[in-house]
Amino acid sequence: MDEQVLMKKIEEGDEMAFAQIMRLYKGRIVNFLYQLTSDYEKAVELAQETFIRVYFKANRYKPIAPVSSWIYTIASNLAKTEMKKKQRMATVSIDDECSNMSAQVCYEDNPEDMETIKNLRKALNSLHSRYRIPLVLKDIEGFSQEEIAEMLQKPIGTIKARISRGRAYLKKEIENHPDNFHFLSKGEEHGDERA
Repeated sequence: MDEQVLMKKIEEGDEMAFAQIMRLYKGRIVNFLYQLTSDYEKAVELAQETFIRVYFKANRYKPIAPVSSWIYTIASNLAKTEMKKKQRMATVSIDDECSNMSAQVCYEDNPEDMETIKNLRKALNSLHSRYRIPLVLKDIEGFSQEEIAEMLQKPIGTIKARISRGRAYLKKEIENHPDNFHFLSKGEEHGDERA
């Protein structure tokens, strides 16, 4: 069934339509929020809040934008609020946060991969949310810059700049700490010369 039709049915109180929207987006929204918060339980909690708002605010959805954009906008706004709260209440070091995160993402077969992912997440988490959210939406979730601009209600030029700056920061982090990113040092293990 068309998502716009589902939204209209949700507005009318149709719980089956709501369940269908949840099936379509729950996993993607939890993953998106996890990328932003690095806390699986918090991501699930924020996803639940996202869908509560989808249900109770369905009448605010305007069919000019895709349903996905509207849902991601809600999730993004909740994540921004959560990150601001977390910054104000920061009493735990980033190392503690990363060790909590690594318990969620477990690559027991290859500890080097786990360490690389932990370091990538640490670099991503060190980005300010104004860069991290557009970067996650573009490079992990696969939204276009235009869709992101609409979701975040920012000009397209601002979104392009923030994605570019976020990528540049991550690239710099990787270049400055190549030992933390094992996918860069694999060639060295095999005797390849690097300039």
